[in-house]
Amino acid sequence: MKRILQTTCLPCLAALLLLPIASARAADQRPVRRRSNVLLIVTDDQRPDTIRALGNKVISTPNLDSLVRDGTSFTQAIAPCPICTPSRAEIMTGCRGMHPADKIRGKWKPDPVLWADTMRGAGYLSWYVGKWMHDGRPINRGYDESQGLFAGGGRKYWVDTVDHHGRKVTGYVGWIFQTDDGKLLPERGVGLTPNISKHFADAAIGFINRKPEKPFFLHVNFTAPHDPLLMPPGYQGKYNPELIPLPINFRPEHPFDHGNSKGRDELLLPFPRTPKDVREDLAVYYAVISHMDEHVGRILSALEGTGQADNTIVIFTSDHGLAIGSHGLRGKQNMYEHTVGVPLIFRGPGIPKRQRRDAQCYLRDLYPTVCDMVDIKIPKTVEGLSLAPVLEGKAKSVRACVFGHYANAQRMIRTDRWKLIHYPRIKKYQLFDLSADPHELDNLADDPRHRSLVEKLRGKLEAWQKSIGDPLAKREKGR
Repeated sequence: MKRILQTTCLPCLAALLLLPIASARAADQRPVRRRSNVLLIVTDDQRPDTIRALGNKVISTPNLDSLVRDGTSFTQAIAPCPICTPSRAEIMTGCRGMHPADKIRGKWKPDPVLWADTMRGAGYLSWYVGKWMHDGRPINRGYDESQGLFAGGGRKYWVDTVDHHGRKVTGYVGWIFQTDDGKLLPERGVGLTPNISKHFADAAIGFINRKPEKPFFLHVNFTAPHDPLLMPPGYQGKYNPELIPLPINFRPEHPFDHGNSKGRDELLLPFPRTPKDVREDLAVYYAVISHMDEHVGRILSALEGTGQADNTIVIFTSDHGLAIGSHGLRGKQNMYEHTVGVPLIFRGPGIPKRQRRDAQCYLRDLYPTVCDMVDIKIPKTVEGLSLAPVLEGKAKSVRACVFGHYANAQRMIRTDRWKLIHYPRIKKYQLFDLSADPHELDNLADDPRHRSLVEKLRGKLEAWQKSIGDPLAKREKGR
């Protein structure tokens, strides 16, 4: 300052002293770039091979196809614990499902920073629509408000019913629409109803139409295409069962007890599985997905109609897939690709169009990826990895392999080419070469030519189990 006083005339000095104030005023007048909105759509039990633009030439999904066309699809995304509750907890916490949420009715751990809380802390409005199956309610799990909230609690209104095939309904029994303060809305139906996807879309559109000044994080959870399979209105005859091809890996029965052979999901189809039963289920399953796709289209149209599409990151995925006849199974409690695999599509500002990425990734990676994309600090409790470098083309992958698990019955490791599944209860392994055998039909685990590979993968799997505190790790050590 002394040097300035000695060499600067007083008018100039005055201007220098006023410069910080003027600069601050100019900064205040510059438009602040608003962060992108985030629309996260999660379906329920949707196989990764049920989008036409990604290879299924039987199903009709024009709106999901538009996301594929206008965005980037991840073809190797997985739900590592293929059950609704832990998968959805993984999305919301960014943590692996081996936490206590890896229980059908698990409680939250108290320490994870929830995704919705992080978005709110960064100035977002955080909204929730649809299926809720955790403890608490959305409004005490980081969300400002929910509409179209669908959860348990309506058992007193429940009346036994059957699905499209005349089989007794055992899924979503007593689930009911309700308000944030707990008021039940039985007039909207109890349990799944044929037109339920419309109710969820209506709620999402209601939020979008508000056109808030703040950016929003809108988390929409469809129940489609989870059982019970009910024919949506207007979709009768959409798919002829006789013309639907069976899954390539269809089998009448699974060759051994995989740990859930007589679970609720497996009892949804008679034993042994028949081509007729599976085709009839697939016909309704596809119809439910197409109906849901119609209402996803309405949500996307609402973004366009309100002028918010260009500034909204859209993410479409599912909580896990489903067997529905593949490998002789009906349910989701398995480590096969049709079940651990999930569709995953990103569309929005800066996201490449018509691109596919084969990077190995988890559902828990969505949380840190979005934080990266909208410039929010990723909380330390998040265990997922950001896929932003892969989206941007700066990296081909963020992981060399991924792991999966179901109860104390299954553990899995998958690399870009190989998958090893371990069934601890029956001391059995399966090894699949996914490049040559994508439908997992040829078990190579007992082939002497692959003995060293099995040992290598098993070593990595056991090291992972130990690193996360898997309770089976100690048992395996003493086997």
